[in-house]
This record gives sequence, C-alpha cells and structure tokens, in this order.
Amino acid sequence: MSSETLAEGRRLAVIPGEACLTPLEASDFQALEAGTIPAEEFHHRQHVRMAWIYLRIFSPLEALERFPSALQRFARLNGKPDLYHETVTWAYLFLINERLRQEPGLSWEEFEARNPDLMQWKGGILEELYEQERLSSDLAKRVFVLPDYGVSRRVAEPQREAEE
Repeated sequence: MSSETLAEGRRLAVIPGEACLTPLEASDFQALEAGTIPAEEFHHRQHVRMAWIYLRIFSPLEALERFPSALQRFARLNGKPDLYHETVTWAYLFLINERLRQEPGLSWEEFEARNPDLMQWKGGILEELYEQERLSSDLAKRVFVLPDYGVSRRVAEPQREAEE
C-alpha cells in the first residue's frame, strides 16, 4: 500500500509531521473497514487504537463519519447490532483527536503510554465527564449527548439562587 493512498484511493489526511501508517496499522484499518477483525480480539484498547488510526487518515469530520459506520458494520456482522453506542464513540473520537493534535507525531505505543486514561474502560475518563444515568440512557446510545459534568451544577445553581 502506498503511503499516499488508502481506502478508495484517498490521500492520507495525515497531521503535518506525522508518520504514515505502519503496515500493521494499514492492515488493521482495512480489516475494520471490511468487518473482518475477530470480535474476540476487539476490546476497548483496540477501539481506541482504531479511532487513533482513523484520525490519522481522515480529517476529524471524516473520521466522525467513517469510524462510527465501521463500528456499526462490525457490530452487525458479529450479530450484535445493538452494541454500538453513539455518545461513547463520539466522545472518545473527540478526546483522541484533542490529544493527537496536542502531541502530533507519536507512535501508537507512545500515544498509549501518554494517555492511560483513554485506555481504561471501567472507571475511565467518560465517568468523569458523564453521570452514569445520562451515559446509559437510550438517547445517549442513539445520538451524541454533551458531557454533563459541571454543566448541571452551573445550570442548577442560578435556579436555586433565584428561588431564594
């Protein structure tokens, strides 16, 4: 695979100074696009890695379209179409994109080592940003909902002051 083209002949939208994909990264990208990654090997860390790869190939907006579609296809092909969660997927894409832009040029291993909070599923970063009830809602599963950590306090405090 050429370093200039990938997926339908598109040029790599690589961050300036960013290395091209390794052969393994390119192969894993193609496997997710085709839905051939073995389900038993595709856990949280691998989801984060694939989001990181998509954000190195595509602009953030393209990754926001392509990565969720790939995950939904993967879930359908593995007989679990209800497994996809829009808020979790988008939130991680936004977080990974922010970190990737802060330190461009890191290999996956370096990125992973510098961002352990993104690698932790249970008790991870989303639990700091979302109340469990909100994140587990049907709405959050279907569409992206903004984090509510701190926001609900700022909204609720003026209302209490007005009532006094």
